[in-house]
Amino acid sequence: MSLLPLAAQTANDVAQQCVDTETFPLWLRVTHFINFLLMGVLIRSGYRDHRLAPALLLQGPVRARLRVDPVHQGQGAPRGGGLHRQGRSARPLPLLSLPGRAKIGLGRAWHGVATSFWLLNGVIYVAFLVGTGAWHRLVPTTWQILPDAWDSLLTYAHLRTPSLCDFTPYDSLQQLGYFFIVFIAAPLMIITGPVMSPAVVGRFPWYAKMFGGRQAARSLHLIGMFVYLGFAIVHVGLVFIVHAPHNLTHIVFGYYDPNRVGQAYVTVIATIIVVVALWIAMSYWTLTDTRRSQRILWDATRGIRRVTVDRFSSQQAARKPWTEKDISKFHWVNTRTPSREESPEYQELAANDFADFRLEVGGMVSAPASFSLAELKAISSQSQITMHTCMQGWTGIAKWTGIRVRDLLAQVGQIDPEAGWVMFESFGMAQHMHDGRPVEPYYTCLPLDMALEDDTILAWGRNDEPLSGMFGAPLRLRCETSHGYKMIKWVRSVTLIRHYSEVGDGMGGTREDSGYQDVNARI
Repeated sequence: MSLLPLAAQTANDVAQQCVDTETFPLWLRVTHFINFLLMGVLIRSGYRDHRLAPALLLQGPVRARLRVDPVHQGQGAPRGGGLHRQGRSARPLPLLSLPGRAKIGLGRAWHGVATSFWLLNGVIYVAFLVGTGAWHRLVPTTWQILPDAWDSLLTYAHLRTPSLCDFTPYDSLQQLGYFFIVFIAAPLMIITGPVMSPAVVGRFPWYAKMFGGRQAARSLHLIGMFVYLGFAIVHVGLVFIVHAPHNLTHIVFGYYDPNRVGQAYVTVIATIIVVVALWIAMSYWTLTDTRRSQRILWDATRGIRRVTVDRFSSQQAARKPWTEKDISKFHWVNTRTPSREESPEYQELAANDFADFRLEVGGMVSAPASFSLAELKAISSQSQITMHTCMQGWTGIAKWTGIRVRDLLAQVGQIDPEAGWVMFESFGMAQHMHDGRPVEPYYTCLPLDMALEDDTILAWGRNDEPLSGMFGAPLRLRCETSHGYKMIKWVRSVTLIRHYSEVGDGMGGTREDSGYQDVNARI
């Protein structure tokens, strides 16, 4: 049977006396519609993240070979074991990605919201699938499905349409495809997603190692995204090509009704148009109301994060999951050492090898003080080999040596009971400000309990050498429970404060104020 016009297909079906008695219950149609909407959000926001670090690596942390990717060509060479990434972020169009342009933080926020609802919708779908016995539609129960699926594939390859009698309600090739998507691809996305979280990797390093490393898990996650995209394109296309009257009436009404085919066509096409328009509208709303969208989107996932990743803290210093042989040969770095125009004070201190540097520690403490590097080293020293995760997708492993923030704060007397956050300020400057005003010094805020974690240190050394300027000399914050944007370089002061909303733009740090990230960087 060739790919005949729809009327001819229907006539042939009648001639074959194929009776379509299958129904699509309401729960199936509703969860499919929600899945269609959410997968669009996930793919568009996932594409946003993919463009930041598009190379697919199947082993180990990021390596210098990343530079062969077209996005990276000619933009930096190894210097002191590091590779600069400043200015490398792609700016995909809002029509293609969510939200598009350079709003990385908002894209991540959308991805988190869509993931949360996608998981909820998936749980409901599987519960109904099992509870109603509809699982038999997707799960093969005989090996005969393999030769039958091969025959179906050959039929499509010869541009012929399988008989309607083969669809009960799906033919063998469809059934295998749906089984793969629901029971293999979806679980793969679910189990690789948490590896993107520094809190999960820091608490359970074995989980990342299970996939061959965080980069490999990220690559599998991205491959899964493209599999879903390809499946969606083929799936929607075949709905309109193969026995469309039956497909569309089932999608809209739950059963085949030859008298309502036109209504089904209009409903399905109109729904697709509305959903696509909604996807695009999400981008433009996000870009035109950045601060409001930042608050709404990040707040939307705060509850689920509170009962999942917020319960985990890095234990890499104590458990020592990484050894010297795991240390990355090259390590990406964002931003560059403060220039003389940005910070004459920093340049003067650096010229004298930071001999005159003093770290100011104050705020809501009873005995504010300042410390030289030598004095800090005399208080305590801790070395830890840890995995650095960047929200842009890359990973690096290094050995950091410094003083635990906990030990530092023990030197400045009693902490005010109302102090809940620790602010770290940098000699460096923000790249831009939310409202376009002149740039201000870079800062970040950590909740006090995170600042007191064993793995949170102010590092003065990297890989058994003094910290270089590009890695944050004289001091660089290391908070292994969080993504790298919380680990500010060139630290000049530590201040105990009541709440992060009282400083800067009130969002928790420079990346949060002008990059629209969340103050909670556990994922």
